[in-house]
Amino acid sequence: MEALLKQGKALVAAGDTREAIRLLTPARRAEGSDFRGERRDELLTLLGNAYRKEDNWEEAIGCYLEAMELNPDSPAAVHYRIAMDILEFRNKDLFNQ
Repeated sequence: MEALLKQGKALVAAGDTREAIRLLTPARRAEGSDFRGERRDELLTLLGNAYRKEDNWEEAIGCYLEAMELNPDSPAAVHYRIAMDILEFRNKDLFNQ
């Protein structure tokens, strides 16, 4: 599990978000996964960041919300607020054109 998170982080950092999503999604969906508690929070935040970089806001926000359910103090909470601010700004911008 540690190796999977490390590899996912490296992929996201390198901009290979599609590969990161392909790698991390099965761990998110696995029943009885080794990713519990803090590790699951980290997995969901990382996966949310990959989706956000792909402009897949729905999946990103879903990952952030799931992480926040596990841990209200999750780093995902910051990413969620940022995502919502971006979406609010983008939507307002669309109406001003």
